[in-house]
Amino acid sequence: MIEINGVTKRYGEKVAADNVTFTVKEGEIMGFLGPNGAGKSTTLNILTGYLSATEGSAKIDGIDILENPLEAKKKIGFLPEQPPLYMDMTVKEYLNFVYDLKSCKLDRDRHIREISAVVKLDDVFNRVIRNLSKGYKQRVGIAQALIGNPPVLIFDEPTVGLDPKQIIEIRNLIKKLGKEHTVILSTHILPEVQAICDRIVVINDGKIVANERTENIARAVEGKRRMTFHICGPQNDVLKALKAVPGVSYAEAIGSRDADSTAYLIESEENLDVRKSIFYAMAEKRWPIIGMDVMGMDLEDIFIALTTKKSAGKGGRK
Repeated sequence: MIEINGVTKRYGEKVAADNVTFTVKEGEIMGFLGPNGAGKSTTLNILTGYLSATEGSAKIDGIDILENPLEAKKKIGFLPEQPPLYMDMTVKEYLNFVYDLKSCKLDRDRHIREISAVVKLDDVFNRVIRNLSKGYKQRVGIAQALIGNPPVLIFDEPTVGLDPKQIIEIRNLIKKLGKEHTVILSTHILPEVQAICDRIVVINDGKIVANERTENIARAVEGKRRMTFHICGPQNDVLKALKAVPGVSYAEAIGSRDADSTAYLIESEENLDVRKSIFYAMAEKRWPIIGMDVMGMDLEDIFIALTTKKSAGKGGRK
């Protein structure tokens, strides 16, 4: 549905986006992460037709955004970080204005009412936007993105400045919209990405440094695996056997769990999974493994690792 291929954007000698390439499949919710100045907004502005790329192409459902911008933009609903609202209009007036602006052909009253119901604007439908809370203003911004029922939705920091209750409401709304749309979600709120997104793309210094399914994002960070095993058996003998397992770089007994088992901290060599080897080694000795926990990094740790290891000593880019 979305194809970004070799997109580069230069401002003189500065490179804001550097050979950015990724795809988003139909019906997928993609989280787009990166520190300030990493190139997120530049990439989204190219994808939505607000900027032209120096090199490369951006396509929506096979339509190049620069070669055929009108047709491509009809397939996009975009919520920028600052919602494009007219504060002196009522919600009803504003959504009707956007309907006309997009030359929408759907039944006007029914379409706008359906969108208002989906984003829960019925209670403020006739109120002036200026007088709405931050959360409701965000909902109006999402509503304008839905006008015309575009297959692709792009949200840039949709929950910034909201209170925890409003964040949960908007998060649930985006998840619901993802069932019928292809969604790109750009945000700094990492738990939001884990809760909503099917795939995570991380950009840093204008380059893509990770592109993985959410459950596999830890693969993007090279490093040693750390695990704890709870094993029944004589502690010294178990520890000696663990250290002898190929691929185990460190093993330590860290305490008893109950009367007949001990917890062991295991660290493997880089990019090796030693769980099966440990299982077979313990089974051979008839020492039962009664528990195991993988001490993986959370998304925050992974994000920091991805966006610092390749940018040390470099200045940020907008």
